Amino acid sequence: MLIKVCGLRIPEQIDSISKISDFVGFIYYSKSPRFVSNPPKNSGAKRVGVFVNESPEKILEIIERDQLDAVQLHGNESPNNIAILRYRITVIKAFGVSEKFNFNSLHNYEGTADYYLFDTKTAKHGGSGQQFNWKILNQYKLSTPFFLSGGITHSSIERIRKIENSAFAGVDINSGFEIGPGNKNVKLIKHFIDGIKNN
Repeated sequence: MLIKVCGLRIPEQIDSISKISDFVGFIYYSKSPRFVSNPPKNSGAKRVGVFVNESPEKILEIIERDQLDAVQLHGNESPNNIAILRYRITVIKAFGVSEKFNFNSLHNYEGTADYYLFDTKTAKHGGSGQQFNWKILNQYKLSTPFFLSGGITHSSIERIRKIENSAFAGVDINSGFEIGPGNKNVKLIKHFIDGIKNN
């Protein structure tokens, strides 16, 4: 089970969390309350830049400047633009999921991203802190592995363990482990990771 902690901003927290998670996420979307530019370096976890409808050229520039290991795309990026980035770096493509979501709509994206990320559909680009109905994941039959996001808290551990889809690769956590936007409860994150990884 892969663990990604997103929306990090505070250097001391980035350092601590990068030692216990698989991915640490930095949000480059300026409208987000967790926006960060040029985040501090870390060791351990892979560094993921989160973008919304940014050009591949700009993303590639930031990848080089900030030494990113992966990108997470939360906008209306085309399969072609995603494929351009995948030649250079690991790509996670996010989709907003509701009760009426049709996973067959993702066929055009197959082979363009390394992972999908399924978050709760909102008018904004992620960050609602709400869960969608996880039972809908049983309908997912494609080959690309996926992360689960949206409203995950420490109390979600048992429900996460019950997800049986073979493509389920990991979880992406954010606001459910915060004191304030970008300010994480590191102790609670450690408890969550221990509960997911060690049981």
